[in-house]
Amino acid sequence: MQRVTIALDNELMKEIDRMMKTRGYQNRSEIIRDLARAGIRQMNESNSKSEDCVAALVYVYDHESRELSKRLTRSFHEHHDLSLAAMHVHLDHDSCMEVTVLRGKTEEVQHLASHVIAERGVRHGRVVMVPVEIDQQKHAHGDEPSHRHSHVHVRKAG
Repeated sequence: MQRVTIALDNELMKEIDRMMKTRGYQNRSEIIRDLARAGIRQMNESNSKSEDCVAALVYVYDHESRELSKRLTRSFHEHHDLSLAAMHVHLDHDSCMEVTVLRGKTEEVQHLASHVIAERGVRHGRVVMVPVEIDQQKHAHGDEPSHRHSHVHVRKAG
């Protein structure tokens, strides 16, 4: 294991120390290693442009924000090939949460997610992408005749 020296501003160090305590890390090195691994994993996922993924896009928005619902609906209709399912939850009088499951090329999924999160009136947003392999197979299920359909296989973390 190598030892490195880095400079972090006071606010970031306070946040790391707070997370270290609340999540039960024994020391700063452990949490910083985990944060670095998570950052590398996230960068690798978003850099695999031609690869396929499934994703959960979670965002909270102000449903009273001017034309936001229409803009969001238009975005998902324009990318209907990426959107598999959505769940809508009313959080309070002003806020709604949506969870949308997406599937497609990583670059396209990231582009749609970034567009949705950046919309005026969206207060919080995050996308979690899982790399997969999609293949077409022809085979039967039970007594059904053989037919071609897609299978999604989660790729091993690497």
